[in-house]
Amino acid sequence: MRLFNATLVVSLAAGLAAAPAFAAPQPAPRPAPIAVPPELSDPALPDKLGRMSGALTRAVMDMPVGELEAAIENRPVTPADKARRVRDVAARGDPNVERRIAAETAASGRAMQGMTKALVASIPAILASLGNVQVELEKAVANLPDPTYPRR
Repeated sequence: MRLFNATLVVSLAAGLAAAPAFAAPQPAPRPAPIAVPPELSDPALPDKLGRMSGALTRAVMDMPVGELEAAIENRPVTPADKARRVRDVAARGDPNVERRIAAETAASGRAMQGMTKALVASIPAILASLGNVQVELEKAVANLPDPTYPRR
């Protein structure tokens, strides 16, 4: 009987000692690594964007703008208005406007390439931060008082 009592006391003590360990919150599972979409992680993307900016600039330079100017000035559209393009307006008095704009576009294309590389590299950190924001918002919302709870 004494052996049974001793075993019972030891078992009970061990069970009580382990209770806090069982009651402790379990660590949250590690989130899966954030996968950047292959379209964004393509190393050729910045170069593509740089080339696209040159083509886009040339397309904008060819856009008709004369009829819009006539409408803004509240006057009838003339044949000269119909023929006027953005490049004509931009070139007023500057014979080198085409070369200057091409140089500016090339410089901005290189800047865009650098920014794109930096953005793609920072996407995992940005997404991880957004995940942390979600967890913190859920905690904050859980602590809000229930508006339907009766007041005293």
